[in-house]
Amino acid sequence: MSELTKRILFAVPAAALFLYITYLGGLFFAALITLITLFVQKELLVILQNAGFKADSYFPYLIGLCIVGASVVPHAPAIVLALFLLFIGIQIFRVGGQELRSLIATFFCSIYAPAGFLMLILIRETGAAETGFVLTLSLLLMVWGNDVFAYFGGKSLGKNKLAPSVSPNKTWEGFFFGVLGAFVGLLIVYYLVPLTYPAVWWQMLPAVVLVSIFGPIGDLTESRLKRAANVKDASSILPGHGGFFDRFDALILAAPAFYLYIYWLQISGYASF
Repeated sequence: MSELTKRILFAVPAAALFLYITYLGGLFFAALITLITLFVQKELLVILQNAGFKADSYFPYLIGLCIVGASVVPHAPAIVLALFLLFIGIQIFRVGGQELRSLIATFFCSIYAPAGFLMLILIRETGAAETGFVLTLSLLLMVWGNDVFAYFGGKSLGKNKLAPSVSPNKTWEGFFFGVLGAFVGLLIVYYLVPLTYPAVWWQMLPAVVLVSIFGPIGDLTESRLKRAANVKDASSILPGHGGFFDRFDALILAAPAFYLYIYWLQISGYASF
């Protein structure tokens, strides 16, 4: 069985389940995203350790849980600050030559994935239940469309390398096909999903561009970390896809970019969610 066949056979039912839980929203969606966050953090801890940056074993999870659960955990910001102070206090008394690397790795593992996934939860909670679902679905289909079109477009027509020192297989041709794929993802939600879209389609064009930029940056971020750690995949837990970090790397940065844009639409008065 080819790698592409494995990817498709796993991706289709997994995507259907993910979309169903996204539709349910509320605690179901928050619990799913929290679980994914913990898996990504675990994989990230291993990658950084292989690259020579061993993080603390507990603080990333504690801080990450408070961040991703900020919308439901009482006093989450205060808890994060308390954990931050406690971690710094403990770190000062450690001896050896790895303190700075441990500090950097711990902060990165604590914040990077949880902050990105928190934005995904906030997007789902935007406006009424139907509005939040449509916006979240738009982001997901834009990211997935970008990924699929970039893969096949780059494989078929790619010649000019996008970031050869980080990810040799990525090309500028694939990048522009990815923008087209994100646009197709938006149009699918706008015209084919039988729910009222909370904005005019052309108002979402900047979001298409933002997702098409920051999604690949998230992918390149993971590629750079894996190259430093000399590993191919974050893990092998997802058949044909590697690990959770491999599958959700683009969403970690695309979600904050998308959230900031819809937030700007709200405060500027161009849309009311």
